[in-house]
Amino acid sequence: MLSQIFDAFKPRLHDSNSKVNQVALETMHRMVPLLRDNLSPVINILIPAIVDNNLNSKNPAIYAAATNVIQALCQHLDNSLLLQPFCTKAQFLNGKAKQDLTEKLA
Repeated sequence: MLSQIFDAFKPRLHDSNSKVNQVALETMHRMVPLLRDNLSPVINILIPAIVDNNLNSKNPAIYAAATNVIQALCQHLDNSLLLQPFCTKAQFLNGKAKQDLTEKLA
């Protein structure tokens, strides 16, 4: 059930309309504390959707919203759930996104 919801929600996390993208990231930020470790089945699809484009966005609101979601994930989920997806993404990122994710890993 949760995977079906996030399969539909995921495209909004990197929507070409910046307002839709920003609202989706802000909504995700509010959902993380409520769902906590129940996000584990969908974390491997969420991390790329949150990180790709958003952490390197030139739009400061989108960058801030993505950073807030990453911070919420680190605060509310078991770090062992985040280690592999963060490592995988950090290998293939560049610029500010790579730096941000590397700092979270450290």
